[in-house]
Amino acid sequence: MDKEDLKNLANDPKFIPGIYNYCDRWCERCSFTSRCLNFAIDEERFSDPQISDISNEVFWQKLSEIFELTLDMLQDFAESEGIDLDSIDIEAETQQEKLNKETAQNNACVRAAKAYSEMVASWFDSADDLFKDKEDELNLKVRLAITGTDPHKESVTVEDAVQVIRWYQHQIYVKLMRAVHGELAEKPDIIDDFPRDSDGSAKVALIAIDRSIASWAELRNHFPERESDILDTLVHLDRLRRKTEKYFPDARAFIRPGFDEQVQR
Repeated sequence: MDKEDLKNLANDPKFIPGIYNYCDRWCERCSFTSRCLNFAIDEERFSDPQISDISNEVFWQKLSEIFELTLDMLQDFAESEGIDLDSIDIEAETQQEKLNKETAQNNACVRAAKAYSEMVASWFDSADDLFKDKEDELNLKVRLAITGTDPHKESVTVEDAVQVIRWYQHQIYVKLMRAVHGELAEKPDIIDDFPRDSDGSAKVALIAIDRSIASWAELRNHFPERESDILDTLVHLDRLRRKTEKYFPDARAFIRPGFDEQVQR
């Protein structure tokens, strides 16, 4: 794929502009992959199992090609818009970026999200025996064919809850970090009439929090012996949700391309 191929792909009307900016990257569970330019590029570039193997030199070579192609297209865009990339004060921008990053890392929402990711890691580190006992319990139910039970459904429910929690474990922090960092760089006099990218990132984090809360509640139903620490986690998540909604009061109303609007399929 060269620059012209990528431009033609980007101009295909079947793709929803910007849909990939506010998603959770869980392509296997997304109903919009056929409308996503990022997904199409990944399929085009990395569909070969050999290329997809990160230990294979071909993978990194392909990634390098994408990097070079992106730089080339960025240069073309800058020239068409009259932007002199060489005029940017790199040192000043670097200092400001460092300051914004430190400020974002110290934000209450971001710190709470970081703490949550560590809570999840600790909980699962201590839960090996818990899941082994649950597996034995479900296998026993299968062998005994106990009336009124559905071991397979219970197993799938627990597995789904675990997958959701694990998927969003670090992503909540990443999305909130992006939201707070972006909010620091946004210029109110320019974007007052436009949706704020920071609100979009915050909304993705809030959705991840919502789904994580639901999944922890599901685990609580299946592991009553761990109710106390699961409740602690739920309380922490709920406080994080409230803090995020307070810091980004317009986030819930942000319209994500594709996900939050009617689109022609």
